[in-house]
Amino acid sequence: MIAFVSTRNKNERVSAHEAVIRGLAPDGGLYIPEKIAAHIDPADLSGMTYQQIAEKVISAVLDDYTEEELHACVTGAYDGKFDAKEIVPLTKVRDGWLMDLWHGPTSAFKDIALTILPRLLTAAYRKENRNDTISILTATSGDTGKAALSGFKDVPHTAITVFYPEIGVSAVQKKQMATSEGNNVEVIAVRGNFDDCQRMVKEANTDSEVQASLQNVTISSANSINIGRLVPQIVYYYSSYIRLLDEGVIRRGDEVNFCVPTGNFGDILAGYFAKCLGLPVRKLICASNTNNVLTDFIRTGTYSLDRPFHTTMSPSMDILISSNLERLLFMMSGCDDTLTASLMKDLKEKGSYTVSEGMKNRISEVFEGYWASEEECASVIRELWHDEHVLIDPHTSVALSAAKAYKKASGDDTPCIILSTASPYKFCKDVLASIGIENSGDEFDAMDKLHEATGTPVPENLASLREKPVRFTRVIDISEGMHVIAARMRQIAQAAGETA
Repeated sequence: MIAFVSTRNKNERVSAHEAVIRGLAPDGGLYIPEKIAAHIDPADLSGMTYQQIAEKVISAVLDDYTEEELHACVTGAYDGKFDAKEIVPLTKVRDGWLMDLWHGPTSAFKDIALTILPRLLTAAYRKENRNDTISILTATSGDTGKAALSGFKDVPHTAITVFYPEIGVSAVQKKQMATSEGNNVEVIAVRGNFDDCQRMVKEANTDSEVQASLQNVTISSANSINIGRLVPQIVYYYSSYIRLLDEGVIRRGDEVNFCVPTGNFGDILAGYFAKCLGLPVRKLICASNTNNVLTDFIRTGTYSLDRPFHTTMSPSMDILISSNLERLLFMMSGCDDTLTASLMKDLKEKGSYTVSEGMKNRISEVFEGYWASEEECASVIRELWHDEHVLIDPHTSVALSAAKAYKKASGDDTPCIILSTASPYKFCKDVLASIGIENSGDEFDAMDKLHEATGTPVPENLASLREKPVRFTRVIDISEGMHVIAARMRQIAQAAGETA
């Protein structure tokens, strides 16, 4: 059985299902498999459905879930909630293939993991015969919030609280969260950015006031700091490769590149996990917007927060502290927990760290970093629509821009799969402006105009948003964070006591 260890202390060892429940390690580190020993040849999964591939891949990492438990989790997650039979279809474009990850209930790639995470958590809960309430604390830069709220809505023995930056998410994303249904959900805006929200969620795990409020309540997370959120994302790297294999585009063993729009580094790290499991990956291209801290790190080996924070048309990538990079540092250092803890301490106290030349070179063997300006992002949206009649959102545009830049710089003709992470209708105003159409109304007027101009279908969950009543309007200062979380924990404990 695989042990999951903290990136900051390898003596902190738990099983897979325990790591899913806890989310974050007690020392602030992230849980990671001590080793990835399994090998999965994608050719052996040829012809399988997405659900069948998911069972094979997830079981190789979360290995203490039984076959029956995983089957129930997978079939319960990947069903009619998705409007594409393939779950993750591919769209051929001139520069590669778009991996369309936005056909789930909230029209974003986060649905792939956040439809199954509640089921993994519930199965883990049953394994331990628990009677406490698991409180999911989640920070979002846009898409994670609604996907988590949707996934955990009224799930027994859970409560979810989402924090998002008051300024910096699209109007559609904000309306999605503010209208969320469910008796166990809470949504709170923060006067700050995503990094502030994420810092609050992490701090709650060690804050004395919050800890004192946990009466039969256990804190966990739905962010990609939770290994149960990260592992299901490995599946679509395999499924897209297998699709190209089954269609005869590539042959067994051929390498492919993946280009990933990246903020918190979770989605692209799932691609690295896939490579570790045996997927033939040549390069993982890390695509950033003007918040290009990851591009600079991959190229220089120095991670520095001494830079301006930009609010862009790709808000899910408006992040300066990429939490999942910690897992990569741990892996690339030969599982050196002391070094990883030291680097994270430097980041917190000094605002930067620099890795050794050897580690920088090991990272560069697999990862490339590119970034796109707002102008480049808009230009790629416009060009793809006018030239190929394929409509994409700004995050996908950043990735496509990076994929083109990489190919031009390297001359690498390896087939490239670009992760398309959200429906363009989540960012109507910016997409509409990018294709050259003016709009003087609100986001929903832009939605109508975008549909009228392109004829592309509006996902039902977004089309119905306009008339939904707003439930959540609370806004707090960063300084209030721990008090607010402690009060929420007491509220959850009281509600659990009343229903016990």
